[in-house]
Amino acid sequence: MARKEGLLGRKVGMTQVFADDGSHVPVTVIEAGPCPVVGIRTMDSHGYNALQLGFGEKKKGVSKPAAGHFKKANVAPTRVLREVRLEKGEMLQGYEVGGTVTAELFKPGDFVDVIGVSKGKGFQGGVKRFGWSGGDATHGSMFHRAPGSIGASSDPSRVWPGHHLPGRMGGVRRTVLNLVVVRVLPEQNLVLVRGAVPGPNGSVVMVRKSVKITKAQQKAAEKK
Repeated sequence: MARKEGLLGRKVGMTQVFADDGSHVPVTVIEAGPCPVVGIRTMDSHGYNALQLGFGEKKKGVSKPAAGHFKKANVAPTRVLREVRLEKGEMLQGYEVGGTVTAELFKPGDFVDVIGVSKGKGFQGGVKRFGWSGGDATHGSMFHRAPGSIGASSDPSRVWPGHHLPGRMGGVRRTVLNLVVVRVLPEQNLVLVRGAVPGPNGSVVMVRKSVKITKAQQKAAEKK
C-alpha cells in the first residue's frame, strides 16, 4: 500500500481552464475536504501509522458505536470514514484528533494520484468490454458481435483462465497516477487536476501525493 498524505473528496465534474500561454487545459474539479481527523494510528499503539479521516456530513442514521467514536474525537458524524496510511511516524506531526485537513495540502504543480471506483456498466459483451473488432457487417456473414471460438477441442479440452469473455464491466477500484494539480481554490475547497479521474460525478475519491514520480516529472516540477 502506498503511504502518502492525502485527503478525501468528491468528484464535481470536468471543465477547462486557460493556461498563461492561452492554451486550454482539460481539468477535473474535485471538492477536496475539509476532512476532520477522527483518529490517529501510531506504530506503538496500533502497529502502523495512519490518519483516520472523515468526509461529508451525516445527520441521521448514525449507529450508537459510531456516534460514540465521533463524540470522543469531538467531531460531527461524517458519511465517509477512511484511513490514510503514512510511511513514517514523523509524518503524523502537525496532526491532532479534532483537527482538519483541507485542500491547502496541495499546491499548483504538484503530482497527485486519484483513487476512485469506476462507473458500473453492468453485464457487457466482449466488443464493448474488451474492444473486439467483431465480424463483417455485410455479405451475409451471420457473425457480428458473438464471442466465437474460445478454445480447442480435445487439447486442452478446457478454456484457459483469464480468457476475454462477456461479463461484468466497471464498478471497480481504480487509481490514476501522476495527475498535475493545475489550480487550488482553498476558500471553495476545490482542487483542479489535469485529466480525467475514475467514477461518476458526485462519487467519493481519494487524492494523495504521488508515489511514482519519474525523473523527467521531477525536473519539470523543479523548473516550475
